[in-house]
Amino acid sequence: MRPIDLAVLAAYLAGIVAFGAHFSRAQRSVQDYFVSGKRLPWWAIMGSIVATETSTVTFISVPGFAYAANFTFLQLVTGYLIGRVAVAVLFIPAYFRGELLTVYQLLGQRFGTGVKRFASALFLVTRSLADGFRLFATGLVLAALLATLPGAEHLLLPGLDRTATLLVASVLILGVATIVYTYLGGMAAVIWTDVIQLAVYLAGALVAAAILLDRIPGGWAEVVRVGSAAGRFKLFDFTWDVTRGYTFWSGVVGGAFLTTATHGTDQMMVQRYLCARSPRDARAALLWSGVVVFAQFALFLLIGAMLFVYYTGHAPQEIAAFTADGRLLTDRIFPYFIVRHMPPGVLGLVLAAIFAAAMSTLSSSLNSSSAAAIGDFWLPMTGGRRSAADQLRVSRLMTVAWGAVQVVVAISAIKLSSRVVDEVLGIASFTNGVILGLFFLGTFTRRVRQGDAFVGAAAGAAVTLAVRIFTAVTWQWYVLIGSLVTLAVGYVAAFAKAPASQGREP
Repeated sequence: MRPIDLAVLAAYLAGIVAFGAHFSRAQRSVQDYFVSGKRLPWWAIMGSIVATETSTVTFISVPGFAYAANFTFLQLVTGYLIGRVAVAVLFIPAYFRGELLTVYQLLGQRFGTGVKRFASALFLVTRSLADGFRLFATGLVLAALLATLPGAEHLLLPGLDRTATLLVASVLILGVATIVYTYLGGMAAVIWTDVIQLAVYLAGALVAAAILLDRIPGGWAEVVRVGSAAGRFKLFDFTWDVTRGYTFWSGVVGGAFLTTATHGTDQMMVQRYLCARSPRDARAALLWSGVVVFAQFALFLLIGAMLFVYYTGHAPQEIAAFTADGRLLTDRIFPYFIVRHMPPGVLGLVLAAIFAAAMSTLSSSLNSSSAAAIGDFWLPMTGGRRSAADQLRVSRLMTVAWGAVQVVVAISAIKLSSRVVDEVLGIASFTNGVILGLFFLGTFTRRVRQGDAFVGAAAGAAVTLAVRIFTAVTWQWYVLIGSLVTLAVGYVAAFAKAPASQGREP
């Protein structure tokens, strides 16, 4: 870590905070703070969607996936595209009927307050856990850099060794910076900084790819020759095995259900559509984001294939640096290359890209969590009797509170898990299936009432939990299982108790 790299990184963090503060002057109400007055252009919302679903986990783990396996991850991304189409058709029109602050208000209108608060609470718990792990993953990178600074060996907190101390410091630095600009600027700051962060991390990835390609004797021809011979460019796997991840079936079908849930019923994503000027703009932002995401994942996977060619053929002596007990630590491969091989100044840019990927997701999580807490709990409890200034003040304080929760989760994760990707995706998949099932009940049925919806949700959660604990079924099927069980049981519960005279109305 050279002084110029540290300067670039510090300048980036300070610039993002200052940029977020710029938008604080435009905040007058919770509508301004959470949905930016519905006046943002579709292309900015599109960039924010892409940046939000690209965390540090994506940036460092997807290249590691291609290093150890192949391009079959793109099957999951194909499912992401299908899921976006489903959201555009099924859900987006409903978002613009009335003035929504959160997507769970739709469930409240259909089933009642209880279901709305249940879904919102489930979202809040999921976001806090999953994004706390994402913050932890980013802290791993910053901690490795802090360890290279003079005097770092003397930095110790009571009861912690040097590695844990540096991780805690890293989590606090990133967490506080993200909390500050999200607190000040609200959703407008989140979206516009997301656009900047998207450009930063894509530029960082492209620069890293160019330098990596330059390090490989023979260039692109060597990458194609060695990568093809090793099967690193394999795209399709038609194996029918529900315990195996990243097959065509789990990717396309499971990925479609996962994206329908995350992009159609998750406040963090839906809040972006609510900032659009019209349903047409919201659809354009969502569908075009799929195209950009596909290209982005293809780039990350290509970097992974080039890393495989470089290390196995031209720097095999370095592989030991990301191997422990004979096991390849794939999450460390790309960060190791970045730290070891980036020129002065460029290292700072690529590190800023890693933090951009993390901060875009975390800021979105904090703002959407605050929106859910305010819109689904606090505002109904106060009956709208508080002034606009008070509502805005409480909304900002709620942003800080959820930020503190995620920092605590990230620090706890230091001793809880090293398989960050599995934890993040597993947590999200477990709860999103139940919420998607509730939206299916609201969209496709008329007889189902609040009690029936709770029965369906309980069954969906129980079955998904049983599948997770007692089977080897991959997480890519969790959303499909949870949503369909919730839909089926909720409908059967309503049908079973209905008088026969009501007929067989769906």
